[in-house]
Amino acid sequence: MTVTVDYFMTTSSPWSYLGARRFMAMTQKVGAEVTVYSVNFGQIFAQSGGLPLPKRAPQRRAYRLVELARWKKRLNLPLIIEPENFPAKTPLSAHLVTAARRAGGDALLLSTLILECLWEQDRSIDDEAVLAECCQKAGLDGAALVQAAQSEETKAAFEEDTELALHRGVFGAPSFIIDEELFWGQDRLDFVAEKLGAV
Repeated sequence: MTVTVDYFMTTSSPWSYLGARRFMAMTQKVGAEVTVYSVNFGQIFAQSGGLPLPKRAPQRRAYRLVELARWKKRLNLPLIIEPENFPAKTPLSAHLVTAARRAGGDALLLSTLILECLWEQDRSIDDEAVLAECCQKAGLDGAALVQAAQSEETKAAFEEDTELALHRGVFGAPSFIIDEELFWGQDRLDFVAEKLGAV
């Protein structure tokens, strides 16, 4: 029986970036089906008690940078801790992931490539050409998907996905739901692997 995972993320999250390739590897190992929901965590934070980064206390913002440096070293990833293109200024990249999923494309690979564009290369994920390039690398039609990402249907689906996340108890990125069990954070991927039987 195929295991299914609902994956809630945001294309601007360094924590989603840190876990993306490991998550892909473990789901591929067991042949799990992954549904990717790139959602509006600004809205989710407002309803779940979280704060967007600029509104957090200085000591919390400072510690975030310490943790990113620790995880960069632990995972040996080429993370740029403070990229100039963070945060994204528009939801276009998130809408692109939504459009890819709705079109039956590999939204998991696409979302990972977008994260790597920002956190490894410090490229703007608001740039249509950058996003189209990510699509091409994922084997998708960049021009068509960028256009679809800007449609009212995709924007409505993005809002529906955000409501779904709230309904299912999601409050931070990345989050993984398997058999209605929630796992929050890239630092909980060991538990995700156990649940999947991918240890």
